[in-house]
Amino acid sequence: MSRLDSAIRRLEAQRDCLALAADMIKSVTGPVLELGLGNGRTYDHLRAILPDREIFVFDRQFAAHPDCLPDEAHAFLGDFSDTLPSALDRTGDLAALAHCDTGSGDKAATSAQAATLVDPVNKLVCSGGAIVSDQEFSCPDWIAVELPQGVVSGRYFIYRKR
Repeated sequence: MSRLDSAIRRLEAQRDCLALAADMIKSVTGPVLELGLGNGRTYDHLRAILPDREIFVFDRQFAAHPDCLPDEAHAFLGDFSDTLPSALDRTGDLAALAHCDTGSGDKAATSAQAATLVDPVNKLVCSGGAIVSDQEFSCPDWIAVELPQGVVSGRYFIYRKR
């Protein structure tokens, strides 16, 4: 498979998983957390599919398109290990959805980082909330959710917090 085809499949999987998660949290209150802004495409998509939700964005640095940047009140700039532990002080409520798109080209570094995200993300998501990720997580409080039709196992991951 070409890198272009792989990127298209990843983006389609991401879109389909976020659509399922948005449906899963219809009756769950709370904001949305976007871990990993990147160029802002997913943040922009979350604003479109969840227009009534506050969305808080976390990233080491912001380099997104100007139309896809959060305002200062919704931006957490810095390393996840510094910004996530105190995030609830600013979000004011546990999240209904956390989208973790933190993968990089370095598989070992990405896996190591994913392992460090489990505990802080778990503390920020409410019971019944959803976690959508480009990385597989292992958390006893999370139940893996069946992926949408057409999304290949291992391409993206969805969990529901107990």
